[in-house]
This record gives sequence, C-alpha cells and structure tokens, in this order.
Amino acid sequence: MYKHLLRPILFRFNAETAHNLTFSCLKFLRYIPFADSLIRLIFRKDSPELSKEVFGLKFKNPVGLAGGLDKNGEFYNDLANFGFGFVEIGSLTPEPQDGNPKPRLFRIVKDKAIINRMGINNKGVRNAIRHLKKVRPNVIVAANISKNAKSLNEDAAKDYEKAFALMYDFVDMFVVNISCPNVVGLTALQDVTFLSDIVDRLLDLRMYYDEYRPILLKISPDIPREQIDEILDYCMLSGIDGIVAGNTTRSRENLTIPQSKIDEIGAGGLSGAPLYKKNLELVRYVKEKAGGHLGIVGVGGIMSGEQAREMMDAGADLVEIYSGFIYEGPGLVKKILKYLSNH
Repeated sequence: MYKHLLRPILFRFNAETAHNLTFSCLKFLRYIPFADSLIRLIFRKDSPELSKEVFGLKFKNPVGLAGGLDKNGEFYNDLANFGFGFVEIGSLTPEPQDGNPKPRLFRIVKDKAIINRMGINNKGVRNAIRHLKKVRPNVIVAANISKNAKSLNEDAAKDYEKAFALMYDFVDMFVVNISCPNVVGLTALQDVTFLSDIVDRLLDLRMYYDEYRPILLKISPDIPREQIDEILDYCMLSGIDGIVAGNTTRSRENLTIPQSKIDEIGAGGLSGAPLYKKNLELVRYVKEKAGGHLGIVGVGGIMSGEQAREMMDAGADLVEIYSGFIYEGPGLVKKILKYLSNH
C-alpha cells in the first residue's frame, strides 16, 4: 500500500514539504480514537527473543529510528507505534535555529538516496523538553545534541554542555553530534583537541546526576582511519559508552544519476542505499579497533532485514534506519524484525 499508493502521492511534493505533511498527518491521527492502537496492531512486532541490554538499557528490539526525522522531539511515541525499539530525536541545539536556506532536502529516487543540507534546523532543546514533560515517552529516547551554528568552535563545548544539562532528566541516552557535514565547521570538532574539551565536560557533569545516562559519539564515515583511531582511543580512555557509525557523507560515490544532476543539487550530506557499504565498513572497523570495549549503533542505508543482520554481524549492537523508512515505508521495521527473528 505504501509503495504503490502513499509514496507516489508524497513524492509528488518536494522532500521537505512531504516531510511536513507526513508529520501533520501523524499529529492528526492523535485525535482519531484507537488510531494508535490500529497502527501498533498493523506494524508492531513483539519479539521478546530480540530484546537486548546495551549501554545498561533494556531495548525491546535492536531497531531504532535515526536522528533527523523527529527533529524537535515531538513525535517519538507516534513513531514508536511503528515498532521501533528506540527513537533518536534531534539534532537539538541550545537555542532554536532556522537552518540553511531552502531548497535543502532532495530525493534521488533511482538510487534510494537523500541529500540534505538542512543545517540542523530545530526549535531548540527547551521546546523538546516541554513536549517530553507533557507526553511521557513509551519508548527509549536518545537525544542527539549539537552546537548552534552561530557559536564558534572554540565555544562549542559550552553549547553541548548546556544542551546536555537541560535534557538530562528527560531522555534515556545522548548522541553527541560532531560530524554533521551541513553546519560550517562542525566536522572539525572530530579533532581530538576539540572533542576532548566537549566530551570531558559532559562526562564530568554526568557524575553529579543520580541516574546514569549513556553518552554516544556520532562519527563521520569521511574521516581518515588514523583520525578514527585517535577518536576511539580517546573514547575508550575517557568513559564514552559507544559510537554511532556513522553520519551522512559528502561523497557522491555509488550514485548512478548523471554528474550534471549531482552538480545541480549541490552540497549536502548523502544518506540512503549508496551509503550502506561505506558505513558497514565503518562499523566493522570500529568493532575491530575497539575490541568490544565500545557499544556500536550501525546506521546508514539499511533497506532490508538482510542488511540489518549484516550490519549486526559486522559488529553493531543496535541499528538505526532513516532513508529506508522513507523509501520502503513504515512496514520496514516489522520486516527487519521478522528477518532477525528467523535468522
């Protein structure tokens, strides 16, 4: 139904308009009696055999929604109805920001890919907190946090510290985003000098809270292996709980559309099917180098249960989907869980 009816309708609109329409529909469904129960009946698959404990948290299943879809932390329960074991909200910055000028989100349907240069547009952490206080999450929620675009890299640690402190009591875990290619200078924060200044503050701050919240680092698949080694060494020494491998890529490798079309779209992070092999190798590399001392969330181009299984075989403890949810539809989570249960 999704591929043959809903997706063709949504894909008639530009990508950002379709995104907003989808979330308007989810909001509307809240007012229809038993709509959420019906969605759960259709899409959710209870798989007790797939439950697992990672980062000290008990996940009902290992399939999560990647950051970037529920940008403002307003739809985590609606999205959980489709069967996700956890939902990553954000990226969220201390203050609201508009992001980059439009158009900034593009589909490459032939390649099941998305290019975005959204620029971390969001309503800020306080808006997310208001919603989290109003609507109690019924799923594990990870807060993806980042710095405001206007903040200099030298002051970035203050932004992360502020977002972390404000969100701490309202989510289950954190993903520190220092690798988004769509904010000027952000990927430079993967340099260990900047990174240690940011993460050390968060680790020190965590010590003052009664509840332990895991902290994960989201890294880019574009950085050289030598830099990944430095990051992993730092993570294992510092007390970081895990790695999200990885973010979108600036590379246009594996796209089959003409170069003229690629040039027409311009800059932005590529996600979707062409990214899968690159991030699969990133997961495998992180697993080998970390030697099991860091938990791993594998994300990037997963479009099937087979690929989710392959990502986990490569070393991922959990997996996330994003573009697959757009191209394959909300039934993808259930398909992945069925495959994992059978294999």
